[in-house]
Amino acid sequence: MRRGLVAALLAVPTGALATPYDGTYRQTANADCAIVGVDGAAIRIEAGIFYGVGMECRMTRPVNVVNMDATLYTMVCSGEDQSWTERAMVMRAAERAGIIMLWDGYAFAYERCPAP
Repeated sequence: MRRGLVAALLAVPTGALATPYDGTYRQTANADCAIVGVDGAAIRIEAGIFYGVGMECRMTRPVNVVNMDATLYTMVCSGEDQSWTERAMVMRAAERAGIIMLWDGYAFAYERCPAP
């Protein structure tokens, strides 16, 4: 009976969960926050999905980074007829409202867009 209960619980889909980084962020200082997913506009994190330029990534397997306001994610991505998995770390920017996102070899600072 216990094994059946565990299997039933594992089969129940989990809802999308918000991350502490949910929001819309500017790629550049003068980016249009109403446009998401194109070069020079905005990116968005919403309910555990990162919407970047021509791609989206499910932010899975979060790991808190010790002594930092940061989280390491396994990003399960798709875009332009391709799928891939990478690790990325997201942290709050220390000096202004925004985030810093680190991918292998790349770091991006994004300023938070004003609420609509």
